[in-house]
Amino acid sequence: MKNRLLSILVFAATLVTLPASAGEHKTSSNEGLNIRLKNYVLATRAKNVVYAVQPYMESYSVDDARRVLTLNVSTGFATQNFTEKSVGYYYKRLAKALPKPYNRYRLCINTAGMPIEMLVPGAKLRDGSAPAGWGRIDYCDAPWVMNESQPHFVSHGLFDRHIALWQSHGIYYDQKKNKWKWQRPNLFCTNEDLFTQTIVVPYLIPMLERAGAVVYTPRERDWQRNEVIVDNDAEKGYVEDNGREKWRTTEERGFAFHRGMYRDGENPFEQGTARMVRTTKKNNESWASYQPTIPQSGRYAVYVSYQTIAKSVSDAQYIVVHKGERTLFRVNQQMGGGTWVYLGTFDFDAGNSAANRVIVTNSSAEKGVVTTDAVRFGGGMGNIQRGGATSGMPRCLEGARYSAQWSGAPYSVYAGKGGADDYIDDINTRSNIVNWLAGGSVYVPTHEGKKVPFELSLAVHSDAGATHVNDSIIGSLAICTTNFNDGRLAAGVSRQISHDFADMLLTGVQRDLTATYGKWTRRYLWDRNYSETRKPEVPSAIIETLSHQNFADMRRALDPNFRFTLARSLYKTILRYVNGNHSLACVVQPLPVSNFRIVRTADNQLQLSWLPVTDRLEQSAVPTTYNIYIAEGKNGFDNGRSVSSTSFTFTPKPNVVYQFRVTAVNRGGESFPSTTLAVCVSAQAGARNVLVVDGFTRFAGPAVVDDGTRQGFDLDADMGVSLGINAGFVGRQIDFDRTRAGSEGPGALGYCEDELAGKFFMGKQQNESVCHVADIASSGAYNVVSSSVEAVENGFVKLENYRVVDIMFGLQKDDGYSLVRYKTFSALLRKALESYVRGNGRVLVSGAYVASDMQLDAERSFMSNLFKVGFGGQNTDIATNLVDGLGISFDIIRRPNDRHYAAQSVDVVSPLAPAFCAMRYADGTDAAVAYDGIDHKAFVMGFPVECINNVRSRQQVMKAVMTFLAK
Repeated sequence: MKNRLLSILVFAATLVTLPASAGEHKTSSNEGLNIRLKNYVLATRAKNVVYAVQPYMESYSVDDARRVLTLNVSTGFATQNFTEKSVGYYYKRLAKALPKPYNRYRLCINTAGMPIEMLVPGAKLRDGSAPAGWGRIDYCDAPWVMNESQPHFVSHGLFDRHIALWQSHGIYYDQKKNKWKWQRPNLFCTNEDLFTQTIVVPYLIPMLERAGAVVYTPRERDWQRNEVIVDNDAEKGYVEDNGREKWRTTEERGFAFHRGMYRDGENPFEQGTARMVRTTKKNNESWASYQPTIPQSGRYAVYVSYQTIAKSVSDAQYIVVHKGERTLFRVNQQMGGGTWVYLGTFDFDAGNSAANRVIVTNSSAEKGVVTTDAVRFGGGMGNIQRGGATSGMPRCLEGARYSAQWSGAPYSVYAGKGGADDYIDDINTRSNIVNWLAGGSVYVPTHEGKKVPFELSLAVHSDAGATHVNDSIIGSLAICTTNFNDGRLAAGVSRQISHDFADMLLTGVQRDLTATYGKWTRRYLWDRNYSETRKPEVPSAIIETLSHQNFADMRRALDPNFRFTLARSLYKTILRYVNGNHSLACVVQPLPVSNFRIVRTADNQLQLSWLPVTDRLEQSAVPTTYNIYIAEGKNGFDNGRSVSSTSFTFTPKPNVVYQFRVTAVNRGGESFPSTTLAVCVSAQAGARNVLVVDGFTRFAGPAVVDDGTRQGFDLDADMGVSLGINAGFVGRQIDFDRTRAGSEGPGALGYCEDELAGKFFMGKQQNESVCHVADIASSGAYNVVSSSVEAVENGFVKLENYRVVDIMFGLQKDDGYSLVRYKTFSALLRKALESYVRGNGRVLVSGAYVASDMQLDAERSFMSNLFKVGFGGQNTDIATNLVDGLGISFDIIRRPNDRHYAAQSVDVVSPLAPAFCAMRYADGTDAAVAYDGIDHKAFVMGFPVECINNVRSRQQVMKAVMTFLAK
């Protein structure tokens, strides 16, 4: 795709002189100059530019000594598509607007943290501002995979950049001991084989992909145990339809699946056939459909396969249909044939339905052929036999050696030791498979391969060393290899650029972690002979992110907030490094939005609003647009729509539950999504207004044990709250003796066994309030909207507009060990609720720590006055999962599992007169308190409503509670 817009790198210190505010310089007090600049910004716009929000002058500065005038304009100015012509126009008009002598100064117009000339797609950095490591070598054709349905384009990120990335080790077969085992020791509830996944999979890979990159992982990336394969060689689920052109079998061998184990050396991509069809530019398309029978609803990665042949096109069309929504991809079949090619991860319903499938068509802008083979849904379980048995683990927990065989790699790629030493083979496979895929591309022209233009590889590890000093941070180290193959990579460039990459990784990690969480140590930059940095024929590095042997490091590392910051630092370094190697500027993708809320207007429309979040570490990480994603009824989320302002109006259908989430977007990519909010507007006139407040904002690691003699983590007390599912735990910590720090094995500080290996545990899915909206809507005539708790705390949502307010806290609490502090009832929320109940408000509160988190005198007084609730202790027996009340008996989720977060501890809430106990746990203690006052009403549950295990029971409970509150 020759017209690809290149991503761009900016080193802020080189490009932008931090502006002083108007008036700081002796000449900046010129009121006439100030007025001229303000008017210039308000009156000047290039041809065909339309602003959703009028730009304005934020500040300006004048440096008379250097004869420089810098004008800083608000973010609204950055929403336009800058071109060289429009940039020239703005500078020309600015010079004309300025009086002497300023009209002859060097002028700089900044917006969104960058000079406007750097926001032109493909703009080059100033000479010497970044290392152009690749020189003239560049890949400028179509990406391997492109999501054509996304509503934005990434011009200054990593679009059309291909990156190989992996999460350290994985379980392997030890020939000497004749068993499957981990490559690193079990410590602090995890090991390196598992822990590094919790950085790479939920954080780093999505950040890179949201910046536009194509990311390949030699280890399986999908944490889905199930796997469904639909193949042209098996009739079930595969259907062809011939349009103008007819499908036929390729001459090349293809994939074929057989159940059971695969022997060493057995290649599934040589056991079947593939299909092909000539392309068409007209409507009479030919297509093939792959319709799986999904065993369990959930999220599944989708992989396709095909053959690369002489006339393959670069824009093969794939349509993923997920819960009724359609997402369109273009796949460059001129590369990467004969292996699994990742498209994306999607929600699918259980069962067999045309609403859940993959379709490949022969629609193309090019004359040639489209080929198709098998489609795979889900990561699945390991199926490679070693020593007479498979690992028995999900494939994502295995080493790269076994994933490479399943992906059709030649035996030489993953078995250089001839099947005699899987440990060494696994280490080498990670690099070998990158070279195999990248061979024949512009970056690896001297090797034969699949022509995928990988230009970088990164191995993420966590073995930065050990210490016997319990409370000191080990920190990070990086590794590269420059003294190999005469110091050159396959394309002829110097291996020194790998050293540059490793140095940038360390610098970025130390900078970002120190700025966010306090001092973080930069250890060493080793230039040594390691397989993962020696063998790749593209720039490569190992980042030893921290020490998994060290309690102080792991206390931070097990916190999801830390892993987000660490991954964001790695992403930013990759962004800068990749673009810098092509002398291009870049923009850092924004942070997720805040203060998300939905209100219903007088004319029954929905007003969605939110606020951007400032990244104090990155000037360019400023949103210029936003994407709104909507799911209607039981359908999946759509592909989004772009808006320029921080609000969006939507007209809903009556009695339909809608879900919404928002992302922030700029030229560098897309942020992580907001929490999901839901709405249902009743068709019935006079319906009562209800507000659901999502107060579950907590992300946390497991409970910390740290006293005079013991250190570690207690999973039984609190497993913590991860972002989505967590695949990082191997076992409960057994040994807590501080004096045994720095050692391994039984008795060592942190030692744990394997009882949790292969088990996944669900954390916060950021949609927990949706069931509250749906259940309330189904229980009567209610108009139900929802809001984040911060929007209520900051006064954006007025509680007095609602008959009932439902505040769900989930696992929210101030635990005392998380890196970010959380609270159930903050001071601002308490103030809002106190005002609300004075107007005869009705409040439903639920959460596992609603009373135990409120133990200061003022907090207890608040609970007593508003809810007539006292704290009666905590129920930590997860076997006590039965609750009885309101004429209903039901069970709640207490045991950690892979489907829904668990309430390992729940509160006993004691009624204070005249309130009464409304529910009881199986042991007879109080589970809920109801207050039916003449001033206000309240219903408080000591457990999360969303943890009621049966949907029908949950709906009955909600209906009974709403009947009590709304009457």
